[in-house]
Amino acid sequence: MLLDTASLYFRAYFGVPDSVRAPDGTPVNAVRGLLDFIARLVQDHHPDDLVACMDADWRPQWRVDLIPTYKAHRVAEIRTEGPDEEETPDTLAPQVPVIEAVLDALGIARVGVAGYEADDVIGTLAGRADCPVDIVTGDRDLYQLVDDAREVRVLYPLKGVGTLQIVDEALLREKYGVDGAGYVDLALLRGDPSDGLPGVPGIGEKTAAKLLDAFGDLAGIMAAVDDPGAKLTPSQRRRLDEAREYVAVAPTVVRVAGDVPLPGFDPALPSEPRDPAALDALAERWGLGGSLHRLLSTLQD
Repeated sequence: MLLDTASLYFRAYFGVPDSVRAPDGTPVNAVRGLLDFIARLVQDHHPDDLVACMDADWRPQWRVDLIPTYKAHRVAEIRTEGPDEEETPDTLAPQVPVIEAVLDALGIARVGVAGYEADDVIGTLAGRADCPVDIVTGDRDLYQLVDDAREVRVLYPLKGVGTLQIVDEALLREKYGVDGAGYVDLALLRGDPSDGLPGVPGIGEKTAAKLLDAFGDLAGIMAAVDDPGAKLTPSQRRRLDEAREYVAVAPTVVRVAGDVPLPGFDPALPSEPRDPAALDALAERWGLGGSLHRLLSTLQD
């Protein structure tokens, strides 16, 4: 089981009231919400291995170099060294180091790699796996990794993590008209304002799906632009022709990396905390209470 950790703690932050606080009054709703999420996931799905994948760089420069608008609207502060600061709610940002410390004390594998997003870590781990993989994320970008033959699926939270939509290739074909591999082409054609991806103007999701159905993939669509006999409307041909520069670089930006240089780590789900003393101190300092107890109890089962 691979967790898109930031996606989940953002959901926890907005789903758990900020009245959930540490003894000193500091909000810990994202921390406790994430611990409850993990407990429920382990209880319901019984993974042997679990990895909390992290955004060591939420906006890698190699993606920005290709498409400068990539996540540009989410930059809170430009930094000369290291990743730019992402716009994050004031009471969420201080909770992230606590989440990291708690996961480490529990012994839950936490993996992030400089220059890469969590999506890239997930893509690399999913590609290397020799067993079924469940990816837990609220980010549809990761639908591209769905692969029935390799038993890779996405568990998409609809309400907390108690109600998850199981995303396999049948669902993708029903909803989008593509399989996992085709989702990259669909996503880059339609664009994604939340990621600053412009897409091809005038080519929405339905049109993109129809074009992919007719011509197979992005390369087939662009070949059709150069084929006077291909069944494209004049406006589609013109818009795609004008978007050649974007279409040439977008696949590299939208496709998750599959070759991230991962550090060594143990993905096995722990039955006992790695550092009980540190965990006790964190529990007392941040008032983690029932959320931590529930997770510990679930891990021991």
